[in-house]
Amino acid sequence: MGLRFAALLVLIGGAVGSIVREFLMLLVPTLSRGFPLDILVANVVASLLIGFSTGRHDRKVINDGWYLMVTTGIMGGLSTFSSFAYASTVLMQGSMTSFLVAAAYVLISLVMGYVAVIVGMRISGPSRWMRSLITGEKPDL
Repeated sequence: MGLRFAALLVLIGGAVGSIVREFLMLLVPTLSRGFPLDILVANVVASLLIGFSTGRHDRKVINDGWYLMVTTGIMGGLSTFSSFAYASTVLMQGSMTSFLVAAAYVLISLVMGYVAVIVGMRISGPSRWMRSLITGEKPDL
């Protein structure tokens, strides 16, 4: 795959992911005490889908182009680390209660993001190793 084509795939995917993120930001409410639920939802959904697309790519179900467009493009546009960092910083500058909300937000975001990636990979289908156990074929690691 050429560099220009790869950049085009990322560009298209990034546009789609950014639009989806904006809709999420408009539709998901911010909870009491400023807890940024909209950013949490965007990042957890992106983590789940990155895990899923990585699992599908590892199993050779999607090709390199689709994988690049989905993971780097769409999920890169959907997930928002800068907003996560900004929301955490703003919360931490408030009262002690706001600081505790920020600490909970950071912890919940990290744990849920990690779990979402694992779940995404698991629901993407059996791994090559598991498939080799079932079929008796040697896995191509």
